[in-house]
Amino acid sequence: MNQRNYQREMEKLIERHQAQGEVPRLLLHSCCAPCSSYVMEYLSQYFSITVFYYNPNIFPPEEYGKRVEEQVRLIGEQPHLHPVEFLEGNYDPERFFQAVKGHEGDREGGERCFLCYELRLREAAQAAKEGGFDYFTTTLSISPLKNAGKLNEIGEAVAREYGIAYLPSDFKKKDGYRRSVELSGEYGLYRQNYCGCVFSRREAKEREEGRTNCRACTSENA
Repeated sequence: MNQRNYQREMEKLIERHQAQGEVPRLLLHSCCAPCSSYVMEYLSQYFSITVFYYNPNIFPPEEYGKRVEEQVRLIGEQPHLHPVEFLEGNYDPERFFQAVKGHEGDREGGERCFLCYELRLREAAQAAKEGGFDYFTTTLSISPLKNAGKLNEIGEAVAREYGIAYLPSDFKKKDGYRRSVELSGEYGLYRQNYCGCVFSRREAKEREEGRTNCRACTSENA
């Protein structure tokens, strides 16, 4: 059984809108500025984007605030063909803890992460529906270690539930991750060393000292 090529599916949708002279409105859920850098550069050629920053999993609050500031800064400094705006969701860590209850001991990349994905994608779908957007999607698939199939499966499921189109994506394709690293360097972006939640932070402390790669971009739980 052949796996779906989500990148190609997205390209076909883009080609169709381009042929009709359309610039659809996209609600783009972002997990962090580094991951969104390439995605905004790429998609702003074809969409009018609102970056939706909804990540109640991030711990502690000071870390959350720092990541929000970097996201806003990047949007303001990066050139875009079509407008890119910012919308911050409600920071309510208790919703995250309730969503993953019973999975606190899961290793990073397991069922706890999938529940976290669903929490954020569901909120994005609702915001997209209420805001009258044409599509919603997430930057999460930029990670080379992300399960794009799972992310798209969840995204399409909540899209059907809310009656809003999900933009299929696998942003790591076509050197997307490599480009995100380049852009992070160009803009001097803060690249966190753990994905965001208290559980991944705990795991990060267990890893080898001195690692500085962005776990939000290289782990299963961004």
